[in-house]
Formats: sequence, structure tokens, C-alpha cells
Amino acid sequence: MATSQIHSVSIVITGNPGVGKHTIAKEISQKMQLEIIDINQIAKDSGLFEENDESNDVDAKKLKEILDKKNLNKCIIVGHLAPYVLDKNRVSVVIILRRSPYDLIKVYKERGYSNKKSNENASSEILGIITYDAKNQFKDKVVQINVSQKEIQDVLNKVESAVSGNKDSEEVDWLDLVTKNNDLKKFFVD
Repeated sequence: MATSQIHSVSIVITGNPGVGKHTIAKEISQKMQLEIIDINQIAKDSGLFEENDESNDVDAKKLKEILDKKNLNKCIIVGHLAPYVLDKNRVSVVIILRRSPYDLIKVYKERGYSNKKSNENASSEILGIITYDAKNQFKDKVVQINVSQKEIQDVLNKVESAVSGNKDSEEVDWLDLVTKNNDLKKFFVD
């Protein structure tokens, strides 16, 4: 990527918990020498999370107000809340990392998530909720990358390609896969 392109770039990396947002952001940040802005960390530092049962709700309106005041040039903005708190005109490209819900359940188990929280996050990935919301918010700036069974370097290459202007998006349909596997009850029943 040309150096002149890097200086005006603001990259969003979003997706459900467990897809590898922070891992990829750190690698891209080092390679492109861009600052990382972690949306969740800003929300935590600003006291915007409300713990309800097993989930953390955030005041998206207040978080958006905070982010609106930040300089988002030359940075990587990371977080699953991106579609709800960022404006399209403030970002160059939006990378949505997608991952098999079967892989995500394993990740959530390793993280110690409850079954309820695991299923909520995996079902969100199956339904493509963040993808749908990101496409509505950011339109043609969105690129999906399926990270399932891929080496980090392969994912990094796809991210770099997207940042360079190649908007070849991998269309992902986990609902079709889960339906074919007859596993809807595994993810959608308490």
C-alpha cells in the first residue's frame, strides 16, 4: 500500500466476539503503523457499560458522542459496536470478520462464557446481525472476511487488499450451513 494512502486511512475491524478482531488489528497496526482505537475500552473507561444479567449493555448514544469528538484519521477502530456508534463518512473501509459458529462455541467455552452467552453470540453470528447492521450503516465500504480455518497471514493479506481498495467481499451464510447440519436447536433453544 502506498504511504500516501496510509496517512488518510481509518479502518474499522468489527464482528462478533471471538472472531479475532483484536488479533488482526494488532498485526495490521504494527505493519501499517496505525493507532488502535478500541471502542469497548473507551466505553469501559467512560463508564458506559451497564451489567444486566449475563450481558453488558452500553449507552450507544453517549459512546457515539465521545467517538464523534475523537480524531479517527490514521487509525484502526476495533469493536463489535462499530455499526452503532460510527458514521460512514468518518471511515475508509469496514472489515467484518466472520467465523464459523461451531468454532465460536469452542472459543466461548475456552473463555468461560455461560451457555446462554455463548449461544447468544453464536446465534448473532449465524444470523449475521453485525454484518447486516454494518452494511446498512457503511454501505459500499464493507468487506466480509471469513476467518474460519484460515492462517492469520491469509486474513492479514485479505485485510490489506481491502484497505488498498479491493472490495471483494466473502459472502457468508452460516444459517444455511447450520440448517443443513440440522443444528438450529443447538444454537437457538435455551
